Amino acid sequence: MADPELQRGWIDTELELEFPELALWLTRIDARSRASPRLVRTRLRELAGRINGNHVVHMRQDAVPWAYRVFWRQVGIDPDTDRTPVERLAVERLRAGGIPSRNLLDDAVTIATLETAVPVLALDADLVGAQIGLRLTGAGECFGGSGRPLSEQVIVVADEDRTLALLSGEVAEQRGVTRKTSRMVLGAVQVKGVPLISVEEALWTVADTLSGPG
Repeated sequence: MADPELQRGWIDTELELEFPELALWLTRIDARSRASPRLVRTRLRELAGRINGNHVVHMRQDAVPWAYRVFWRQVGIDPDTDRTPVERLAVERLRAGGIPSRNLLDDAVTIATLETAVPVLALDADLVGAQIGLRLTGAGECFGGSGRPLSEQVIVVADEDRTLALLSGEVAEQRGVTRKTSRMVLGAVQVKGVPLISVEEALWTVADTLSGPG
């Protein structure tokens, strides 16, 4: 499969002024989620085997995980309480004693995030707008347009009409991928200190895993 084309999402002016190196990268692909084939489950087991307590302790000192920790603090999130996605996955692996397979999309995102430390989110392309970017929430805003209320001045992934996802990777229920989804939008937030090649690798890994055999 050829590498998917990446597009840069829009950034709200206020955010761009405060964080000039902040970016949202997107790619749209034709893909469906399903039960993961054996090769993907094997890859998860191999990843789990490389993650131990020492790995988790030292992970945050690596350049990319550290960059997201720094950004978390800059936007008012305590990364020791509300962990970055890669740290959360690593800690969950320790607690569970492995990395269980859930479905092909979730497994692909887990693989990409653990291998690159770049969090990836997935949206149903038919349930979101054409223009997707990053902005701050306003007063009285609800997640996904009709979900739970959100705090003001929180950075979110949004389209022209509504919030779609949070920095944590949580996607609004009404906008996420389901069994009926046939077209997806994959996205990854780039912060200061994270090279573009890491973001590209994360998105390409998810896209390639989804399009693999089986």
